[in-house]
Amino acid sequence: MPAPVTLPRLSWGDPAAGRRALLVHGLGSSGALMWRLGDALAAAGWHATAVDLRGHGDAPRALDYSVAAYAADLVATRPAGSRAWDAVVGHSLGGAAGTVAAADDTGWTHRLVLIDPAIHIVQRDAAIVRHNQERAFADNRLDAVRQEHPHWHPQDQELKADAVRRASAWAVEQTSAQNQPWDVRGHAARLTVPTHVIGGDPAVYSIFTGPLADEVLASNPRISLSVVAGAGHSVHRDRPEESIRQLLEALA
Repeated sequence: MPAPVTLPRLSWGDPAAGRRALLVHGLGSSGALMWRLGDALAAAGWHATAVDLRGHGDAPRALDYSVAAYAADLVATRPAGSRAWDAVVGHSLGGAAGTVAAADDTGWTHRLVLIDPAIHIVQRDAAIVRHNQERAFADNRLDAVRQEHPHWHPQDQELKADAVRRASAWAVEQTSAQNQPWDVRGHAARLTVPTHVIGGDPAVYSIFTGPLADEVLASNPRISLSVVAGAGHSVHRDRPEESIRQLLEALA
């Protein structure tokens, strides 16, 4: 496994809470953008910790941006006392890295929740992701985010603009370039912890849907799926209330 870097943390809730969750963001994002989930988990009695992934936010920069490298960082990220996380919640890239981490280290977490995870990126989706990232870095003004996502909470709009400004464009580019093919289906099949996927609505846009979702669900009986109607890939920002409801239901 690649050498890990130490990831900076944000947290919500009482540090003495009995349940601890790790929140892992997606490509071109930041730990701060997981605020809505962290706030909801804290209100439900959890202590939630979000990290900036390598190359993003305040995290160290590196040369290796393989999913395996992102996963190595997560395996090295533990709650106080070095015990396992009670749950890990990962979006997109964070879902892929969390899947690899949980498959490779069965003592890292007791449960996974994957939000529209990047389990297998085919050419069409890779082109869409690349186009969206290039557009975000070409114009990272707050007004541009507001125009593209007028329905997002104002803090999501602010934090998305901030995340793009603070991420390494080279790291984001290399994350796509260094993961050819992008495929962690084998790791998903090896998961030994209960895993729930909260998918985007395929009528809007989702990277975990159709035959891919069917294949992954069939490969491992521990994996289940629900879909947030009306939400695209950024499920927790498009439909936060329903996303939180499904998250808390999956953790109940």
